[in-house]
Amino acid sequence: MIALSLAEIAEVVGGQTHDIPDPSVQVTGPVVRDSREAGPGSLFAAFVGERVDGHDYAAQVVGAGAAAVLASRPVGVPAIVVDDVQAALGALARHVVARLGTTLVALTGSAGKTSTKDLIAQVLRRKAPTVFTPGSLNNEIGLPLTALTATEETKFLVLEMGARGIGHIRYLTGLTPPKVGLVLNVGSAHIGEFGGREQIAQAKGELVESLPPAEEGGAAILNADDPLVRAMASRTKAKVILFGESDEADVSAENVRLTDSGQPSFRLHTPSGASDVTMRLYGEHHVSNALAAAAVAHELGMSADEIATALSEAGSLSRWRMEVTERPDGVTVVNDAYNANPESMKAALRALAAMGKGRRTWAVLGKMAELGDEALAEHDAVGRLAVRLNVSKLVAVGGREAAWLQLGAYNEGSWGEESVHVSDAQAAVDLLRSQLRPGDVVLVKASRSVGLESVAQALLETGAEGEVVTR
Repeated sequence: MIALSLAEIAEVVGGQTHDIPDPSVQVTGPVVRDSREAGPGSLFAAFVGERVDGHDYAAQVVGAGAAAVLASRPVGVPAIVVDDVQAALGALARHVVARLGTTLVALTGSAGKTSTKDLIAQVLRRKAPTVFTPGSLNNEIGLPLTALTATEETKFLVLEMGARGIGHIRYLTGLTPPKVGLVLNVGSAHIGEFGGREQIAQAKGELVESLPPAEEGGAAILNADDPLVRAMASRTKAKVILFGESDEADVSAENVRLTDSGQPSFRLHTPSGASDVTMRLYGEHHVSNALAAAAVAHELGMSADEIATALSEAGSLSRWRMEVTERPDGVTVVNDAYNANPESMKAALRALAAMGKGRRTWAVLGKMAELGDEALAEHDAVGRLAVRLNVSKLVAVGGREAAWLQLGAYNEGSWGEESVHVSDAQAAVDLLRSQLRPGDVVLVKASRSVGLESVAQALLETGAEGEVVTR
């Protein structure tokens, strides 16, 4: 974070200083909420959680060198005491972002946010210093913490914004007002919480409503292939740039194909020119993500050749998202278990089919959460798609939703041993270890709450001699 004195911070957040001998002491390190990350010059934000109260670690963090604690009560060590730590953190982020004048890029969508954010960051940092959301820290706490890592050298700040209800993105854009806003798609993720796709579109569109007008440099990057996103053009005064397959798209892809290993290759078209891209990521769904990143980069002054080179060299920065590992025995494990919704599940299955040409393919799938009344139909549809794509074997893991996955496969014509329902992750591991053979490709995917990454991790275990554990 930029250096601020404790007195300045107290004024910005509307807090009172307690046990601070010298208010001119500056915070020169990061703002953290995990006591283990506190160090010299840092500011520790003490949150009260369900199991842990950050205030209990106040003495520890100051002992580690933290300048002070941002707290909701006096803690016996240097502290800035506020009524609401979360609100204070947001106010501090808003102050720092305004003072820096960094170009802020915000993105949202039902699927692909984190992968696209990682692509945007990797493209833009070829042009200038870039700070971006680590992982999926896209909520009321993670977003300001990310913003506060920006410094005077930061040219671009790329922030992922999530929403679980109307008004959430409006709140986040109030903390860190974007100049460029990207909306990827309106899908079924969290549909059970929102009540329908129209409500999701209403929430996601709050991002483009927050943008400055075109004459002040505001730019809305919208998916031309998603009608609900395309319609958001009427909700902004910013310049509108479209990406996708539509003839209306300003940034598009031509000659899209997948390599033998399942990586997308295409010719990128932008208003400033065209250039060829072959990605290191897996799955055709990354083409849309790449076009979104390209549209942002073009708007911020990069050429088609610069963008294409950066996209071709970009890798996966976040764990458990189409993370591909080949075992010594030739089995390929695709760990995409960080999260799942109907759109991302179907995209992962198509990537598996492309990667597994001429090989046996396994889809180890679990529950997609927060689908509400759509849950049965959506799980059924995923099971059916696995059969249509000729996935060799579907392993449905878990309870009711897993049964629905298998039912979909069964109803689509998977009557033999092509699909199986197992109770939990360990049962899936036992099955796979007994039946996998060299050359097989295994996809593991479910909502985060299911924890299926343990299946992928178990399949990659090796013994003392480096051999793959098979029992």
